[in-house]
Amino acid sequence: MSSEAWPTLAVVVPCYNERLNVAPLVASVDAALGGSGGTQIAWEMIFVDDDSPDGTSDAARAIAVKDRRVRVIRRIGRRGLSSAVIEGALATSAEFIAVIDGDLQHDETRLPLMVETLRAGADLAVGSRHLAGGDAGGLASPFRKRLSHSGIRLAQVLTGSILSDPMSGFFMVRRRLFEQLAPMLTGQGFKILLDLILAASGDLKIVEVPYQFRPRRAGESKLDLLVVAQFGGFLIDKLLRGVVPSRFIAFALVGSFGVLVNLAVMAAARTTGLDFSFSQTVGTIAAMAVNFELNNRLTYRTTRLRGSRYWRGLAVFMLVCGLGAIANVGIARMLYADNTAGLLASAAGGVVGVVWNYAVSSTLVWRRA
Repeated sequence: MSSEAWPTLAVVVPCYNERLNVAPLVASVDAALGGSGGTQIAWEMIFVDDDSPDGTSDAARAIAVKDRRVRVIRRIGRRGLSSAVIEGALATSAEFIAVIDGDLQHDETRLPLMVETLRAGADLAVGSRHLAGGDAGGLASPFRKRLSHSGIRLAQVLTGSILSDPMSGFFMVRRRLFEQLAPMLTGQGFKILLDLILAASGDLKIVEVPYQFRPRRAGESKLDLLVVAQFGGFLIDKLLRGVVPSRFIAFALVGSFGVLVNLAVMAAARTTGLDFSFSQTVGTIAAMAVNFELNNRLTYRTTRLRGSRYWRGLAVFMLVCGLGAIANVGIARMLYADNTAGLLASAAGGVVGVVWNYAVSSTLVWRRA
């Protein structure tokens, strides 16, 4: 097929540290769309790379200079699968947009069938691991299997959807529909399909296509507990219908954990015979340090502070939030003096610290986020 043909299909590949998989993925998609039985589909592939340190964008660009169907978007200073998909999808004029992972676990041979499904009238074709003919054997561990099944159940409850695999990362959508829904997408987390379905408010004709979920060939899975926490924040954001910003939700969840750290450290210090005020101070400092680390990894993950910027950010966070800590300790002491239970007084002081820390974080520590 001529590389000059106007693309019917854009294959968007959000990726991070997938250098070894780039060339095999391009070759396999080319073979799948080159046509069996005389059917050919004009395509382009858009790699959206979040500045991978392993040279993913360089590997894709090396192919792009020889094949104009391959394009690269290298993103600096921001990360996230959903936002990467949105940028890639909005960078094409193709009639259909497919989203496929860069790890070779999705079955690219199903792309022609997905195109036929959309041409037959569907708005969205979803690759499913859980239909008859599908297989989720590529999930690498019992932990990932449990996470996947739990996420599916939560997503089905949230959407009221009868989809067998609403957490799928392999799907195809009409470009015009995607453009209509794009302003309503959160762009947060890693489940862009679920975001699309919720943004459409049930007004979609969806057809599932079974596929074999393959084991990863190279690289490492990006799924970790922080990604799971992001998914939890995404679900809460959707349940609240966007009234509360998703970043504040994530920060509040981290802050809640910080309150628990505060309480635990304070209680431990009290058992050693230290007075309440000193114990509360130690607990507050510990909670601030934990909050900074978790917010850097979760809330502001897309613009995470590293190297010298990490230590400068920590210093600013601890220094300025010290004012909040003073209020924290003062309020806790006042309530404790009024015969409020120690844990309750400490918790009230911790809440004040969380609110102050969010204001400081938004304006000073991660101000470029």
